Amino acid sequence: MIVSVVSMPAGSATHTGLPEARERLAGSDFLLVDVHLPDDPTTDDPSTGDAKTDERPVIEQLGLEAETPYWFGRVGEPARADFLGDRAGFVVPVFVDDRIVRIHALVTERHLVTLHRGPATPLENFIARLRQEGPPDTVAMLFLLLQEALETFRRAAVADLLVVEDLEDEMFEKRNPQQVYRLAQLRRRAALLHHTLLPYLQVTDETFTRRMLNRGFPEQRQRLAREFQHAGRLVLTDVEALQDATRRASASYSSLAAGEQNGVINRLAIVSTIFLPLTFLTGYFGMNFSFLTDEMESRAVFWLLAVGLQVGVLFAALYVLHRTHLWRRLRNDDDLEDR
Repeated sequence: MIVSVVSMPAGSATHTGLPEARERLAGSDFLLVDVHLPDDPTTDDPSTGDAKTDERPVIEQLGLEAETPYWFGRVGEPARADFLGDRAGFVVPVFVDDRIVRIHALVTERHLVTLHRGPATPLENFIARLRQEGPPDTVAMLFLLLQEALETFRRAAVADLLVVEDLEDEMFEKRNPQQVYRLAQLRRRAALLHHTLLPYLQVTDETFTRRMLNRGFPEQRQRLAREFQHAGRLVLTDVEALQDATRRASASYSSLAAGEQNGVINRLAIVSTIFLPLTFLTGYFGMNFSFLTDEMESRAVFWLLAVGLQVGVLFAALYVLHRTHLWRRLRNDDDLEDR
């Protein structure tokens, strides 16, 4: 477990234990406390050796059990946004290292407390932004955290969109099965981003809209909420664009595969057109019946009918292919595939 305490407005960060963090929460008016728990909920706490199956004991050690909602710190909690008078609790999803990490955030007029499992990169970026922007209060600090969470989804969507476009270009140059596997991975990731972000934005939009209708909600905080809602819609648009791009790329791959199959079928049809009459003539003159055995008295007549007819049929088929430009079309298709 790693406990980080950031004193505002200076933005100085220190690593402490839970008892010291509790003392600073009680004595400071503008503070950020971040608790990074082990990735596995059943992993033993290295500081005490006790098995942890939930984050509620951490809340109790920080002395916040009376301020937090009943669900705060609970493992597996979905995206939430609840206002409880002078404080609010959020479950904020972030996308980092190909996985969804949910950050539990409690904001009051005096402090912001966050708990999370998994990679801490979004919180590190958030703390760096605190030093640069210097938010005036804890609510502004909360909205910076919400914006940073949205940025993780936007960066993932934009990066994957570029990958999809590169894959689509490669498909038209040369198709291979690895491209299908990569597209399937990108489609699953786009679905994960969308299915995680959409419920979160719906919950926050409903909560912020209800609060903004309250005349007691300050104008500055209304502006922050509107900026967050606008940014959320833009990020959702990027994620939906990624979904559309993966569908389009998959359809392009299927079209290319279907085109190659059509070319193979055309070649088989041409071969069948040439050899079907030849097969018939070969089978016909290979039969032993009276006309062939009695009437065809010389080898010259046999070769004239057996071979001459086949040669004639072959030249007739080639003439038809030449007149219909089938050879030229097939050759052009081969040239395009080789490029």
